[in-house]
Amino acid sequence: MVPETRLAKGDQRPDNAPLGLTMTAPSWKKPGICYALAEEGVELPVIDVTHPAFRLDLTAEDMERSLADHIATLDRRERLPGLLRRLLLPFYRRRSVLLRGVLEAQGSFLSGMNTYLMKLGPDNLGPGFCGRLDRKVAASFPALSARVRLQEAARHLALALEEPLAARPGAPLHFLNIAGGPASDSLNALLLLRRDHPALLPGRTIHIHVLDLHKEAPRFGERSLAALGAEGGPLHGLPVAFEHLDYHWSDTAVLRALLGRLEPGAVVVGSSEGGLFVYGSDGEIRDNLQALKDGTPEDFTMVVSVTWDTPMVRRSRRFSRLSVRYFTREGFADLLRGTGWRPEKVLPGPTRQIVSLVKSPSSP
Repeated sequence: MVPETRLAKGDQRPDNAPLGLTMTAPSWKKPGICYALAEEGVELPVIDVTHPAFRLDLTAEDMERSLADHIATLDRRERLPGLLRRLLLPFYRRRSVLLRGVLEAQGSFLSGMNTYLMKLGPDNLGPGFCGRLDRKVAASFPALSARVRLQEAARHLALALEEPLAARPGAPLHFLNIAGGPASDSLNALLLLRRDHPALLPGRTIHIHVLDLHKEAPRFGERSLAALGAEGGPLHGLPVAFEHLDYHWSDTAVLRALLGRLEPGAVVVGSSEGGLFVYGSDGEIRDNLQALKDGTPEDFTMVVSVTWDTPMVRRSRRFSRLSVRYFTREGFADLLRGTGWRPEKVLPGPTRQIVSLVKSPSSP
């Protein structure tokens, strides 16, 4: 199902491996799942929400229980003597790739590849590059929430594309992914469409444009696409091109240039899952929305993730050092006011992290 990228036992991780992963033999692989090489030379599963290994069927109550358990765990840790916590932290840091990524992101944001590892789930972490502590982290509420967020984003994207694709057969399809990392939401939207509406995709070129400040995660995304599109893969036979553009959302010139070269009549959809609305400032968000409003078709949908400031989330915030934005419903409405965008298409699910934005009919 995947190109031949298997690694021999005894291979060593390069000294510059940013995630601290080590190579592993392929015996742990699961049937029906594609695998792609990360920068360190280790093969990682390619997330496919249509596969039972990745698909989540949770309720809002399940998520509330997971969050409550997470807060209780953090409370117990806080009750430990400060000296003991300081002594344990380096030990945990050495023993867990996932925890190390979280700690290194304090005061900033989790990298695209570290976020990807969190989304794999505890049962999909290979024994050669992750251990028991990593699986505990991958089963925690933050990781579960990231997995649900990806699945919901892919569902929103697929739904947003159904009508435009049906109305314009043969038209090129473009995914615009701001701070997209490996573009897992775009790839999974294609997987959902290929499964549920296979007649909508043939006969058109497909382009995934990842606008991201870093290169590592988009390169993994490109290799993931190659694995999915290989013979026997779920996207085999679809002509999908992957492009990474160096982009900081504080300067929309690159985004505007990309929009300017899209074909007239193309079907275009955008997303920023775990990106712009999670870490961007009000001005940066509005500037990007303005660029998208100016340069996209009227049926364009922008799918974004939002972290809501609920009482339970507020309790957990005191343990986090990530620079995450937390929105009240009123604050989110204030941010959108005057931008020419409005929320639409709320889908049933265990959370409301994902919002589809469409252009307001009354906007000039």
